Amino acid sequence: MAKGLQDKCVLVVGGEGDRCRKAAERYGFKNIVTPGDFVATHSDIWPFSETLLLHYKSFARPLPCPISRGDPSGSLKVDAIFVFNHSRDWGLDIAIILDILLSQQGIVGTHSSKNNDPKLPNRGFQQDGQPKLYFSNQDLFATSDYHLPRLGQGGFREALEGVWAAVTGGGVELQKKIIGKPFHETFLFAERLLMQHRKGPLPAEKREDGDESGQARLERVYMVGDNPESDIRGANEYRSPWGTEWHSVLVRSGDFTGGEEPAWEPKVIVDGVWGAMRWGLETSGWAAVEE
Repeated sequence: MAKGLQDKCVLVVGGEGDRCRKAAERYGFKNIVTPGDFVATHSDIWPFSETLLLHYKSFARPLPCPISRGDPSGSLKVDAIFVFNHSRDWGLDIAIILDILLSQQGIVGTHSSKNNDPKLPNRGFQQDGQPKLYFSNQDLFATSDYHLPRLGQGGFREALEGVWAAVTGGGVELQKKIIGKPFHETFLFAERLLMQHRKGPLPAEKREDGDESGQARLERVYMVGDNPESDIRGANEYRSPWGTEWHSVLVRSGDFTGGEEPAWEPKVIVDGVWGAMRWGLETSGWAAVEE
């Protein structure tokens, strides 16, 4: 994904301060803007964040292009929108995303003439070259030090969907791509990384023809997680193209605390990560180490 967009302008949303921008840069993106950049340059774009303006200015960067009301050809164009992490300022972030999704070809400050055209698919919304919208997580709730679950990135997406329905009049899909757990692409990517990592510590498998270039097959993966809807569901539904077995291990140390039946049944439920490691070692025929 980064290869096709590395030189394009992408909007990165969520996270504390500038951390998600820096993470995106490590992925290979070179031209990144954040909602903080917008409000630090144009405070009137969301006038309800004035109490946070000094905070945004502490890490904001200048926009690569101006937002030109009179000359859209010279205005900033966004080519993709990535929600990397939990939004810290829902109002600002929704306002910026909404502007871009309603724009002409992702040009900030414009409004597509195709919006609400009944002759077009999706009533013309997101049919005028607007950028694709990606979410990295679908979890409705997230854990914190507070004793009750807090709304996570999934909650932010639901809020955006609600505003989208109100603005478009309803009956219009918010076209988006949700990645991360429990989706197939994420587990496929993880398995590929595990197979690549094995090339270092494990010796090559010598075949009958004397070729030692082959690698011993990855037989089993233990997916340890605290969220039945994402961690356990993803491991249960994933089907490895290499025939690797995926075993889901649910821990009572995060989103799931026990006392209720999980929405997705794991192979085993343990108290914490140490219990998951012991179970995995024993299941694989290794002697479990003492705590």
